[in-house]
Amino acid sequence: MSKKQKNDTQIKVRYPIGIKLTIIIAFLLLIALGTITALDSYMISQDLRITAEDNNFSINRRSATAAETALQTTRSNALMLLNSLNAAGWSFRSVSPLTAQILDFYFEQNRDVAAIVINGSAGAERSLVNEDFFAFNEADPGLIDTWNGAGQRTASPEETVLLNAAPVFGIPLLAMTFPWKPASGGGNRAVTVLFSPEELSEVFSGSINASYMVNHAGDILVHPDSTLVMAGANMERDLLIEMLRKSPERNFQTLYTNTAGSGYFGAWRKLSLADAAVLTTVESRLIYEGIRATTRRNIYLNVLVLFIVILFIWFFSKSISMPLRRIAEAAGKIEVGEFDVALTEKTHDEIGLLSESFKRMGKALLTFSRFTNQEITRQAMLGTLALGGEPRMVTLLFTDIRSFTMMSEMLEPWEVVEFLNSYMTRMIACIDKTGGTVDKFMGDAIMAHWGAVTIMESPAVNAMNAVKAALAMRGALRQFNAGRDGSIKQPRIRIGCGINSGPVVAGQIGSDKRMEYTVIGDTVNMASRTEELNKSFLTDILITENTWEYIREKVIVEEMPTTKVKGKKEPVRIFAVINLRAEAGEKQKRPVNLGEVRAMLGLGAPNLKQLILEMEREERKQKNSQ
Repeated sequence: MSKKQKNDTQIKVRYPIGIKLTIIIAFLLLIALGTITALDSYMISQDLRITAEDNNFSINRRSATAAETALQTTRSNALMLLNSLNAAGWSFRSVSPLTAQILDFYFEQNRDVAAIVINGSAGAERSLVNEDFFAFNEADPGLIDTWNGAGQRTASPEETVLLNAAPVFGIPLLAMTFPWKPASGGGNRAVTVLFSPEELSEVFSGSINASYMVNHAGDILVHPDSTLVMAGANMERDLLIEMLRKSPERNFQTLYTNTAGSGYFGAWRKLSLADAAVLTTVESRLIYEGIRATTRRNIYLNVLVLFIVILFIWFFSKSISMPLRRIAEAAGKIEVGEFDVALTEKTHDEIGLLSESFKRMGKALLTFSRFTNQEITRQAMLGTLALGGEPRMVTLLFTDIRSFTMMSEMLEPWEVVEFLNSYMTRMIACIDKTGGTVDKFMGDAIMAHWGAVTIMESPAVNAMNAVKAALAMRGALRQFNAGRDGSIKQPRIRIGCGINSGPVVAGQIGSDKRMEYTVIGDTVNMASRTEELNKSFLTDILITENTWEYIREKVIVEEMPTTKVKGKKEPVRIFAVINLRAEAGEKQKRPVNLGEVRAMLGLGAPNLKQLILEMEREERKQKNSQ
């Protein structure tokens, strides 16, 4: 390593990040201590009360919404079940296979429903029991009759009532009774759904805020303290419930003192179903406990100090986060094969050193990628490029300049290089835009393939992309020739493209000293032979039958005479590509036949009879030589 290279890699850090962080943190600590001392007497008890009331009201609203949704869903699902059974010809005295299946599906989807009791004027007409529910909760389904016989179905067919059935069944259970009028007639019936409030209990459970639900009579239906539910407790004389019954407000919150002299924040929400309500309370002592004197001052002072610290860190972090973000973006670009990264950081610290290293690495990879395909470079860098060979179904394209040897003899060597670079730039752009990979350059010839490096598309898509690339080359060549005057120094050129699809072996070929990624196989040879046939047929783009089978509905082609190709025992079918077929509703673009293509390229028409005779003569010569 030279002295200059050593100096480049040993850039001194003038302002290390560690020193910067030390200065900032020390400064923030001084500000924090001074602020805490200066604001020690600041009080915000009123703000705390507002926060507690808002929080209690929000919890009440969420709990009530969950309860109302659960109740509405339970009733709607039960009515849907009953209507479905009625539509399926269900009888109160018998169950058909279809209705049994409907019942099984309902209880499978509503595991929290214990039973549905359909009551008539003389008592229970039918009970639909979820045996799995009672088995899981170790409860007796026979208690349904006990519950019904105890006069609990007191709802008339015009109202919905919620009752606590837990004392009868020994497990948390709610009973919702509502009217149902069967489509088959017979008058209104009172339907009672027995269901578990377990999901509501989970919603109502909290830390210091207690939410509970009561019915029209003040009976506790859901409560964080399950012993109150199991005992069938009634809170009709509770001060908050008395205020709820007297108030016309559906939603309300208040601060009140109960009979024991304890202060509470209370909120309620009346439900639109069954005259039930959800109440939420929190003892004010719990809110204010510990928020006195030093504790209260310290909490809010710390919040203020934290805000200041965050503010300073935010401004300071700009000098770190933004450059690091740009470096991360540059790393992402390099990872996907975009090696030309632009980093403008000039800081004299570790970030500046890292930026310079990234720029040097990007330039090195960019230089390296020009000797091969960028996707291959990226996979090699990530270590995802498979060693050895792998079978692939690909489409190959060979393209060659006509009479290039004769043309190059009339130019200086540097002029040949300049000409080829200008020509190759246009052709390679056509390949890149269609997702192809340039395999190698062979003088003026280009070999490219689709589907070898990454298996992203189907063989049909790869074949179509290869044809699109060849058609793009046709257009790019016309533009290239339009800028040349046709003289010896600026000759106008013609090219031929040969395309074939089929299996190959793709992988790294070479030795441990030098390797290259390429594809090998008979498919490659056939693509090269196809390209050579353009000279005989006076065409510019030829595809084999293999490729044509993939894209026959999407391109306009003209079949050439069946051709005997070297290395093939049987003659092969070759097609000249005219153009892409127009989509439905679009006007077909020209050219539309091979004559127009030849006229556009300045090519004449071949003598096909003579050409066929020559092919047959060549075939006989090959047979005789064998």
